[in-house]
Amino acid sequence: MLADLSEALRERQQEGLYRSRPVLEGPQSPHVTIDGRDFLAFCSNDYLGLANHPALIEAAAEGARCYGVGSGASHLISGHFRAHHELEEALAAFVGLPRTLLFSTGYMANMAVVTALAGRGDAIFADRLNHASLNDAALLSRARFIRYPHLDLDTLARQLETTKARRRLVVTDAVFSMDGDMAPVAELLTLCQRFDAWLLLDDAHGFGVLGERGKGSLYHSQRIERDTPHLIYMATLGKAAGVSGAFVAAQAPVVETLIQHGRTYGYTTAAPPLLAHTLLTSLQLISQESWRRERLALLIERLRQRLHSLPWPLLLSETPIQPLLVGESQEAVRLDLALRERGIWVPAIRPPTVPQGMARLRISLSAAHTEADVDRLGAALHDLAQC
Repeated sequence: MLADLSEALRERQQEGLYRSRPVLEGPQSPHVTIDGRDFLAFCSNDYLGLANHPALIEAAAEGARCYGVGSGASHLISGHFRAHHELEEALAAFVGLPRTLLFSTGYMANMAVVTALAGRGDAIFADRLNHASLNDAALLSRARFIRYPHLDLDTLARQLETTKARRRLVVTDAVFSMDGDMAPVAELLTLCQRFDAWLLLDDAHGFGVLGERGKGSLYHSQRIERDTPHLIYMATLGKAAGVSGAFVAAQAPVVETLIQHGRTYGYTTAAPPLLAHTLLTSLQLISQESWRRERLALLIERLRQRLHSLPWPLLLSETPIQPLLVGESQEAVRLDLALRERGIWVPAIRPPTVPQGMARLRISLSAAHTEADVDRLGAALHDLAQC
């Protein structure tokens, strides 16, 4: 068996798909030390630059003093602390939905929602470019798993119209993590209301970045009413919020069902309460410091201007995720390594994360970047285009 594994790993290396873990030697920042070398990094989901914010560091220390380090038990036993409860209430008020429930990760949140609400005899409809957590949850649920072409709502409507399933659940990223484009939330919700289906919206990359005061994709181009019964909203707290974890927001019966039947909620130790305490401060910064989102918008525009004449196209995206489409995996890896030689870290994204022939450099911007950082990346890519 070891020989088989070793051979499979060698084949992965030859195909340009082998992955290794960089080791950071300090806090998350646009300027980091990785494996002993200094880099200008465009690879973090710390979109608002909060991961190393002094106020969050102090809040974490205060949370440790108040609650200790570990939670010691699951939420349903004795691991649900006052900080968890206060954060759930604050998040519900912030996103404008009746109840929220905290999870340790977005993966666990998606797994709980899908498997608790859908099973044999039900149907799950999924955008073909959804995050792996939504796909894995759908497969584990044992419901019928039906995928529709990326953003193709006409096909989705036909699928919903013809299904005989008892329950119907539409699952989609709000901002697609590898392309940076956005789902048409209002139109999806209208479809779900028309066909009596739930909509699970994974807003991992929109929460904190998009919408009024950073409320996320629900408020980007529309406003969702609090009493919307068909909506289940999931967002993560380790990206724009700068800390860790995730939450699900929905009507009270949905949240209560997740408490009772969500296996990834009930069968795991609760996240440390010091993180929930820290996130209360993070939520205040997201709401109050709109300049971070304004700065992001300016940096996105500057980057697109600097890279528009390269031989590799930027995919259409108005989010901090700016993918530079390269094509073949070996070429993407070559550019990745060449940038590292110039002290710039931009990850090459390859199959199976993206389809064959669609390898890319995934450029992630942060409000902590400067115009000079963006210009340096642009100059390096133009230089490599001449090689």
